[in-house]
Amino acid sequence: MLATLWVIITLTFFLMHSIPGSPFNEERATSEAVQKNLEEYYHLDEPLFIQYVMYLKSVVTFDFGPSIKKSSQSVNEMLGRGFPVSFELGMATLVLAVVSGLLLGVAAALRHNGLIDYIAMTVAVIGISVPNFVLATFLIQQMSVNLGILPVATWASPRHMILPVAALATGPMAIIARLTRSSMLEVLTQDYIRTAKAKGLSPFKIVFKHALKNALLPVVTIVGSLAAAILTGTFVIEKIFAIPGMGKYFVESINQRDYPVIMGTTVFYSLVLIIMLFLVDIAYGLLDPRIKLHQKGER
Repeated sequence: MLATLWVIITLTFFLMHSIPGSPFNEERATSEAVQKNLEEYYHLDEPLFIQYVMYLKSVVTFDFGPSIKKSSQSVNEMLGRGFPVSFELGMATLVLAVVSGLLLGVAAALRHNGLIDYIAMTVAVIGISVPNFVLATFLIQQMSVNLGILPVATWASPRHMILPVAALATGPMAIIARLTRSSMLEVLTQDYIRTAKAKGLSPFKIVFKHALKNALLPVVTIVGSLAAAILTGTFVIEKIFAIPGMGKYFVESINQRDYPVIMGTTVFYSLVLIIMLFLVDIAYGLLDPRIKLHQKGER
C-alpha cells in the first residue's frame, strides 16, 4: 500500500510540474518582482528534486500547506470542508447502488430469460450507456424545471440529495446488477445448490444464505473501487448540482494550476482507493472461508 501510494505521488508530482507555465502566469497585475517573491514563498524557485523531497515530508505529516490561489486557506482546511459533503453524498449513492443492483441482479438470475430478466438488463444497459452528467441534466429538466417537485441544486436538506444521488447511483447500480446476475447464474448451477434443493431448503435460504454469499466475491471486487470513487466525490455531478464537496476544489485547482490543492486531493483520493482495495481483500476471507492468508512456506 505504501509503495503504491509513493508511486502515485511521484508520478503525479513530476507530471504536474512537466506542464509548461506557472500558477502565476494568469495574474495580470502581478509584476515580475512580486511573482518572484510568490515563487520563493511557495518554494517554486527551488530545484525540482528539492521540491519533491519537501513535498514527501509534507505528505508524511499530512500537511499539504496553503493553497496558492487562496492563500488564506490551507489544503487541509479545504479537504476538511469538502470531504464530509462528498462522503455523505457518496454513502447515500453507494447504499442505493448496492441494494438496488443486488436486487436487480438476483431477480434477473432467478427469472433467467424471462420478462423480469429482460427488464432488469434493459435498465442496466441504459444505466451503463447514459453518462451521469446527461442523466443529471435530464433529471433537473424534468423533476425541477418542468414539475418543480425537487430543488435544482445546492446542499441544504435531504431533498437536495435526491437528484444527485439518483444521477450518481445509476451507473454503479447497472454494473453491480449485471455482475450479480452473471455470478448468480454460475453459482446456481453448482452441486451444493442442487444438494440444498434436494434437502428441501426454502428458496429464500438457498438464494440468500448459500448462493448469494458466494456470488458476492466478484461484486465485492468492483464495489471497492466504485466506493472509493464515489466517496471522494464525483467532480462533474458536484459541479452540476453546486455541491460544496471535493470536486469543487479539484476542478478549480486544475484550472488555476494550484499545485498544493491538486496534489492534496490526488493523494487523498489515492489513499482512500488503496484502503478500499485493502478492505476488499479482507472481505474475500470473510465471504469465502476457502480464502485464507498463509505464511511463507505453508501449503
